[in-house]
Amino acid sequence: MRPGNSANYKWWVVAMLWFVCFFNYADRQAISGVFPTLRKEFGFDPEQIGLIGSAFMWVYAGGAPFAGFIADRFRRKDLILGGCLFWSLVTMATGWCGKLWQFVTVRALEGLGETFYFPASMSLISDYHGAQSRSRAMSFHQSSVYAGSILGSWLGAWFAETRGWRVGFYFFGGAGVILSIFLYRFLLEPQRGNADAELPAASEERVSFGEALALIFRTPTAFLVMGAFMAANFVATIFLMWTPTFLVDKFQFRVTTAG
Repeated sequence: MRPGNSANYKWWVVAMLWFVCFFNYADRQAISGVFPTLRKEFGFDPEQIGLIGSAFMWVYAGGAPFAGFIADRFRRKDLILGGCLFWSLVTMATGWCGKLWQFVTVRALEGLGETFYFPASMSLISDYHGAQSRSRAMSFHQSSVYAGSILGSWLGAWFAETRGWRVGFYFFGGAGVILSIFLYRFLLEPQRGNADAELPAASEERVSFGEALALIFRTPTAFLVMGAFMAANFVATIFLMWTPTFLVDKFQFRVTTAG
């Protein structure tokens, strides 16, 4: 698993990040599976449930450009595993919540911790995988997004129905803490641009945040791709957040079945 055989180690990197990304999505998604339980226990109305759900996304979206800026300047390994440790502790803290402001606060903090993951991990994978394997590496890594979303919602609901909703957050958070500590020994920071060392050197000229933003909006393709991704997430976020509650209300599904 050490980098002595780089052809093998670069795939170990994908495997390690797969599990980190799994918990990135399982931790954020677990809350939707227990919304029916939280509503019953605390009397939250739909607006309050929506506030809890959206607190994560507001902070995650707002922090994303700054997370990319930081990932270009600091060790990505530290941002990935430090972020995993932070959001896992926040996930555990969710199990201690009992008031609306507490749920909103932990969800916002979870968004802050998780926003660093994707800029840093995509950059790290790109430095281990060149043109011949980069697309495959990223596609394998991306499968963890959906595995985490599926199991996060379902297991969160299962714990809520069988062990109490708080147990699921202790489980996911505790597992993430162990994973981040364990992987710190094995995940190594590569030299930036390592996989494309054979290509002509890119310019090191830095542009300001405003210049970068202006460049994006002067490039129709970039602007349209961002718009399409935003539209897709409107649908995905609404679906993932509200479907378990809808199925419980409309069809009287068990919480686990809805999750």
